[in-house]
Amino acid sequence: MGEPSVTLGTWARGLSGLSDLIYETATTDARAEVLAVRGDRDRWEQVTAGEFATEVTALAKGLVAAGVGEGDRVLVVSGSHEEWVRLAFAVWSVRAVLVPLAESASVERVRHVVGQTTPAAAVVQGERLLRVMSELQREVPDLGRVWRLEPGLEEVVRLGAYMDASAVRFRRDATVAEDAAVVLYPLSTVSRLMRGVVLSHGALLASAADLVDRMGPRLAELPAGGASTLLGLPLSQFAGLASLVACMVGRVRVGLVGAAEVVREARRFRPTVLVCSAGELEGAFEAEQGGARSTGWDSLSTFNSSVEAAVQFDRSPKRGAWRRLSRSMYDWQFSRVRDVVGGRVHLVVCWGGGLSERLDSFFSGVGMPVVQVFGTAEAGGAFLAGAVGDRVPGTVGRVLGGRELWVSPEGEAHVRGGAVFSGYWGDQEASRRAFREGWLATGFGVEVDADGFVTVVGRLRPQAAMVEVPGRFVASGPVGRGVEAESGAVGETVALPVVGESRERSDAELVAEFEARLRAHPLISQVLVIVEGRPFASALVTLVRDQLEYWRLVNGRPLSMAPEEIAGDRDLLREVQGLVYEANRSVPRHLAVRSFHVLAEEFTVQSGLVDPSGELRREAVLRAFAEEIDGLYRVRGEQRQS
Repeated sequence: MGEPSVTLGTWARGLSGLSDLIYETATTDARAEVLAVRGDRDRWEQVTAGEFATEVTALAKGLVAAGVGEGDRVLVVSGSHEEWVRLAFAVWSVRAVLVPLAESASVERVRHVVGQTTPAAAVVQGERLLRVMSELQREVPDLGRVWRLEPGLEEVVRLGAYMDASAVRFRRDATVAEDAAVVLYPLSTVSRLMRGVVLSHGALLASAADLVDRMGPRLAELPAGGASTLLGLPLSQFAGLASLVACMVGRVRVGLVGAAEVVREARRFRPTVLVCSAGELEGAFEAEQGGARSTGWDSLSTFNSSVEAAVQFDRSPKRGAWRRLSRSMYDWQFSRVRDVVGGRVHLVVCWGGGLSERLDSFFSGVGMPVVQVFGTAEAGGAFLAGAVGDRVPGTVGRVLGGRELWVSPEGEAHVRGGAVFSGYWGDQEASRRAFREGWLATGFGVEVDADGFVTVVGRLRPQAAMVEVPGRFVASGPVGRGVEAESGAVGETVALPVVGESRERSDAELVAEFEARLRAHPLISQVLVIVEGRPFASALVTLVRDQLEYWRLVNGRPLSMAPEEIAGDRDLLREVQGLVYEANRSVPRHLAVRSFHVLAEEFTVQSGLVDPSGELRREAVLRAFAEEIDGLYRVRGEQRQS
């Protein structure tokens, strides 16, 4: 697919650093609107490039005054809102490195990241993790400052109030494209160690520019200053971060909301570009379908007919008068779908693939063209994307410009060129294993048709989890979705096979090691193994709240799906089952966990189930969940009898 020599993303490729996106825009068009923030009475107010650059400079001076040096890491534990964006650009302006985590990150995850990256400063939202960071200051000598994230970040700004802006300018001028900009810790539902993905300024800029160029023809149809988006993807993960940078490159005004707020706020914000996941589109479709069903079979029949008309209209190579007339008969129905997201959406960018061919065609047919996008953190963001007028429904489009895609005999996608990552933070061996003879192994299976359109089949293995053996590569963990249970999942209870024999250490030590193995996975928050007085070992498992949301996004579950429903989802249970199966290899048969129960809510100090030190109050947990624990043994007994 040919690309014009001068495109919408061309200007970004010549920049030295991410902060130049703001300062260059402020210099050339200070009145350009770059952000939208919620003000009094929850009304959306516009922030111009000039205003934003001034706010970023004030924060950047505060960071310099606080002793944040070039290359220092700054940890930001927060949800997605305007202070996050200001802080990120301030960090980049002083040539420091951003380390973002979600506000809902587990204590263990935060401790792990702090231990790996040794940040010089941290900004934290919420009392829970603020206390943890205060404790970590005593353990990590380099962690000099910890601030609470508050509107305006006045405490940081005051530190640099006396300082001239030239201190920031000198740092910014020294930035080069190869400098590390972000250490990103991707969430995952696949067993692997938590590794920080290092992304440079140049990688993020190049990836964003390539993505904007693919969307450019459609964006160019909007009037100057008319491109706006409501971004609900978490900024602490690569899809949200890559979307933010792409919006800055493409001059798309950004409003930030939580994932659960997108549909509600869209009616007021009225975006022209919708950036979302497949699950959010599926949720919107199911809501309309449910509304039609609740009003009677006639309404449902009409709705289904309108869906078919929209799908056929999108798939038709020739849209003659009869086809247009058939579609117009249902335009009143289509307008309701468009109104759900504000009524002005000109382009839908769906991250992660996973949107079915039928729904892809439906939304495009109602007048909201969908382009699916796919990438990984290690690839620097997106490397596959569709384009309006050059798309195949259900696919994630073709490879972006400047990149090459190679599919191995096993069906795994490999990428070369463009904006791949700089490596894993502090782990040269894992960084080396991420590549095969210069090709980045993504860990995802894909299929490519004769015209180069790619369909994502699913994850084959953890990215960069390969171990090298002479003449071949093999996955270091189980491939696919885990080992099937002996009797399958029953509600939230799963029966597991038992493997492994070892009696070299005490049972208590082995159980503690088993629990630690599970907790090392980003999906798992807490584990309590029950052995004493029981015929076999079982376990209670709690999940990290931000992981539940991520799992919902990547697995295309509806936005309305409650945490309890996600925790009981059969696919998620199979993934936890695979983790437990692996951990069983480290313990003898009599300690191997044969059944477990997954809980959506974590045990907390407030509930009386956790000591202030973070240790589980074992007896209190056993009493609180006695019924669930007894259920594990009832189900297992019933399975044996059958």
